[in-house]
Amino acid sequence: MNSIKKVLFIDRDGTLVVEPPVDYQLDSLEKLEFIPKVFRNLHFIKEKLDFELVMVSNQDGLGTDSFPEETFWPAQNKIIRAFENEGVTFDNILIDRSFPEENLPTRKPGTGMLKEYLDGSYDMKQSFVIGDRITDMQLAKNMGCRGIFLKNEEQGLQEITDNGLDQTCVLVTPDWDKITEFLFAGERRAEIIRKTSETDIHVTINLDGNGKCNISTGLGFFDHMLDQIGKHSGIDLTIQVKGDLNVDEHHTIEDTGIALGEAIGKALGDKRGIERYGYYLPMDDCLCSVALDFGGRAWLVWNAEFKREKIGDMPTEMFFHFFKSFSDAARMNLNIKAEGDNEHHKIEGIFKALARALKMAIRRDIFHYELPSTKGAIF
Repeated sequence: MNSIKKVLFIDRDGTLVVEPPVDYQLDSLEKLEFIPKVFRNLHFIKEKLDFELVMVSNQDGLGTDSFPEETFWPAQNKIIRAFENEGVTFDNILIDRSFPEENLPTRKPGTGMLKEYLDGSYDMKQSFVIGDRITDMQLAKNMGCRGIFLKNEEQGLQEITDNGLDQTCVLVTPDWDKITEFLFAGERRAEIIRKTSETDIHVTINLDGNGKCNISTGLGFFDHMLDQIGKHSGIDLTIQVKGDLNVDEHHTIEDTGIALGEAIGKALGDKRGIERYGYYLPMDDCLCSVALDFGGRAWLVWNAEFKREKIGDMPTEMFFHFFKSFSDAARMNLNIKAEGDNEHHKIEGIFKALARALKMAIRRDIFHYELPSTKGAIF
């Protein structure tokens, strides 16, 4: 008995080839240009993954006077041959010829052309629509599969939110490398719930996010610092904390470090393909360096002194405790140094440098998908 099948439904114009910017019709070979990196990535997907590839395209008025057949097929045939020359064959090619105003069920985001994939022999939950238009993401929703939006992150995320497709679209990126990485190595997300008699903490993390943060610890300055981690690393980060602030700030800060470290460690998984190391930066009068290694052993070197008792509502003595808890839980080496005169700038520089170090160290290269260790394992 054959196992259930998976599909990548791939748009053509704007996803495989550049969509002509004036009339949006690829009706001559002079207009033909391929999307950067598409050949090597689809070849990798075809060789390494078990997806069927289906091209799904709206071609407005194909076969009418506004878009004659003889102007369409030379470019289309060239596209197919170019992919075949790179070892990429499409299992099916589906083209709708209608105009938008006709509202035919065969036109994306309608599923009329795709009924054979909805008969139960395909796993739609493990299948994806890849495209550059919001109608492609709407098609994913209508098919019951997931969407990958080939779009600039900021613009694409806004379109997804405006159209209520946050639960359908799992990746927004203009980069085919990122698409292949996602399909091959999977999501790097984690959730940690930590409850004690002193704190109640909920952390969710997406290492391959866009820096979206939703942070509330009850300590305004601490929230501001944690926000730096997400914003400057590109990690999506939600941290919700209810702590015994009526006692003092200690448990809230320390336990948040533990939960955040556990979340990052869990999301990294076996750490295959990551850069592993990472960074330092200046901030006004300060120079802050944060070097880290996700090598599996915890260690903290802390070389930063603060003259003030508090910055905002956060005790400066708790900075060390936060980073110690964080490095222990994430099982990483963390070396932090800061010099300068402005106490606020010093600690903010440390958090920003940490974020950039994280961004560097968690970067993953699926084309060199190996453990970054001569021992063959990272514990």
